[in-house]
Amino acid sequence: MKLFDSHCHLDDRSFQKDFDSVVGRAESVGVQKIMAVGTTGESSGQVVSIAEANENIYASIGIHPHDAKDCSEEKLRLIRALAKSMKVRAWGEIGLDFNRMHSPMADQEKWLIRQLEIAGELELPVIFHERDSDGRLLEIIKTLSKEPFGVVHCYSGNKAELEQYLDLGLNIGITGILTLKERGGSLRDLVRFIPKNRLLIETDAPYLTPTPERNKFRRNEPAFVRSVLLKLAEVLDEDPESLAEKTWDNTCRLFHIDNPSL
Repeated sequence: MKLFDSHCHLDDRSFQKDFDSVVGRAESVGVQKIMAVGTTGESSGQVVSIAEANENIYASIGIHPHDAKDCSEEKLRLIRALAKSMKVRAWGEIGLDFNRMHSPMADQEKWLIRQLEIAGELELPVIFHERDSDGRLLEIIKTLSKEPFGVVHCYSGNKAELEQYLDLGLNIGITGILTLKERGGSLRDLVRFIPKNRLLIETDAPYLTPTPERNKFRRNEPAFVRSVLLKLAEVLDEDPESLAEKTWDNTCRLFHIDNPSL
């Protein structure tokens, strides 16, 4: 069973002491590819370095909405230069987060739009972050002259929003939230409405540890994406190996990664 963790943060300091073991555990359960996602200029540089040093790890670069207040054209110029690496396959994670408000709305929107322009110029898929934007992210995407292609990572919206994202041709990333008894209830209802060719699985490690691992480990890691896949297969009444192949193909297609099974 081939698995692709489509979103994690391997540059997080919690992985520094046992990085090789983390990658080894992922490989041992079938996680054959990983997308390491940047959130700042510094972390974008770090994930590119990680990807270049590891054959089966790829990188995404960009400024997270939490850090929009510190964004600038100079920082984006430096991040854009990282895209010269063949291991960079996406731009993000970028978007809007009106829940914690680490950056003002105006800054979030300004730098989201600017980064969407850059991603379009580079023809890179976008990894979107959205939380409590009350449809504003959708509004911004719809104003673009060229609609972006990409994935709404860690989906947490409602059915109406889901339908609009799907109409825009976007993919949907499913995390370990799906496995949580109470918090994952609405997501388990919604995944049934997502076409199989738009589904991606992810850990968002070191965050959002799925069940049953969260009963033993505080830190999430790429190996645990297997639990996300197994729960997704259970909810959809799908054969796990068949669903794993579909999500693998979807992810390789999105990130333009050669895949013999396509």
